[in-house]
Amino acid sequence: MAASLRLRGAASGLRYWSRRQPPAVANLAAVCSRSMASKTPVGFIGVGNMGNPMAKNLMKHGYPLIIYDVFPDACKEFLDAGEQVVSSPADVAEKADRIITMLPTSINAIEAYSGANGILKKVKKGSLLIDSSTIDPMVSKELAKEVEKMGAVFMDAPVSGGVGAARSGNLTFMVGGVEEEFAAAQELLGCMGSNVVYCGAVGTGQAAKICNNLLLAISMIGTAEAMNLGIRLGLDPKLLAKILNMSSGRCWSSDTYNPVPGVMDGVPSANNYQGGFGTTLMAKDLGLAQDSATSTKSPILLGSQAHQIYRMMCAKGYSKKDFSSVFQFLREEETF
Repeated sequence: MAASLRLRGAASGLRYWSRRQPPAVANLAAVCSRSMASKTPVGFIGVGNMGNPMAKNLMKHGYPLIIYDVFPDACKEFLDAGEQVVSSPADVAEKADRIITMLPTSINAIEAYSGANGILKKVKKGSLLIDSSTIDPMVSKELAKEVEKMGAVFMDAPVSGGVGAARSGNLTFMVGGVEEEFAAAQELLGCMGSNVVYCGAVGTGQAAKICNNLLLAISMIGTAEAMNLGIRLGLDPKLLAKILNMSSGRCWSSDTYNPVPGVMDGVPSANNYQGGFGTTLMAKDLGLAQDSATSTKSPILLGSQAHQIYRMMCAKGYSKKDFSSVFQFLREEETF
């Protein structure tokens, strides 16, 4: 398995579900969701920056949780809230037949599923395992094979939207797996996201996420460069942001997640770039994109440059800061 995990690949397809529907359809979807929901315990592994608010939204929808995180302190508030906390992924699998994992890297996912105390040690036949981590598509495919051998179902369902969307329950889920199991996954994912998109076979969710984050990194760097240039040319940053956001340069990085301190409230740039989506994770995702581009012979010239920039940031002390700190990096690094 270890050798095959080094391979890269992707596929495609599309199906879409959204909470943003006409009122009658939305009401019907809500009724169906409630009727489907058995409210049996749901396992949740990985309650960090993203997993924590995602798990809380499941709680808000009435699901009892079986929680595990490699850092016990991360589980404390769930324990205080009356949820069950266990000591390994295997223990989660023993107590729940629907499990969501939200982990930082491919290595973490492999350990959680296939490790000495992994999910596969005690997984029940018929269990639904949903991995919302952003990892190598080929790792997802290999994990799916291992899960299938145990008589269970694996789906990859990485997310987009960041911590803010995780808190508000407005994430976008990109789902890959057996289409017949999509409705079962949607029941849970719809509690945490406003958009749940079926992408195709296992691995296609990861492929979509990698492409999204490739574009996100490029657009964030572009926004940071434009803002930095405008400020040095004498423009007020709030005024410049306003102009960009009513013009053709508008993007999510400029109007929702602006990287310049003082331009917006409630974003990492307003909090010394704390919280949010870490620079290390963005560098990791760009590495996945680079590997996929190499295996498919796809040119990603700007993506490669973005990868280099985020790797440089990690080496220069920005690894734990939000990825929008690229603005600060550009302000301080004038020689490239």
